[in-house]
Amino acid sequence: MRAGIGLAAVLVTLAGCNDHDARRAEGEAVEQQVRDSVATAPTPTPAASATPTPAASATPTPAATATADTAATDGWIGRWRGVEGLNLDIAADAAHGPGHYTLTMQYTLDDKGSFAGVADGDTIRFTRPDGAQTLRATDGDATGLKWLAGKDDCLTVKPGEGYCRD
Repeated sequence: MRAGIGLAAVLVTLAGCNDHDARRAEGEAVEQQVRDSVATAPTPTPAASATPTPAASATPTPAATATADTAATDGWIGRWRGVEGLNLDIAADAAHGPGHYTLTMQYTLDDKGSFAGVADGDTIRFTRPDGAQTLRATDGDATGLKWLAGKDDCLTVKPGEGYCRD
């Protein structure tokens, strides 16, 4: 009888682990698809120009991108939740003025940090170690994550990376 109870406890524990492992594997598969799509995306060949065009900067200059009307992005201030413990906290950066934010985020299972963001219309642009990023308002379906599907108040960085309010 005791062996049967012990075996049942082990099976219940393993069933819980398998669910977690399956969710983690699915999340890693989505991340890999995003990486593959970026790595294999064709690069358009620019047409020859008589005048050289200036190179775009990786981080937008605050004077060029911060707008006087930041009502849309100011409404994003607060805590946002992703999947598997990922999260985003947006705070106004008063030291730099309107349209400037500090984004504190856990954006992969292994990567987190704080990044300076600048409002650019109805988006926030920021740069982190994986490159220049844009945060925009979407719904849960647009995040590409099944755990956020059906939610209405979400922010998306790129397919497979999104955060929603409860």
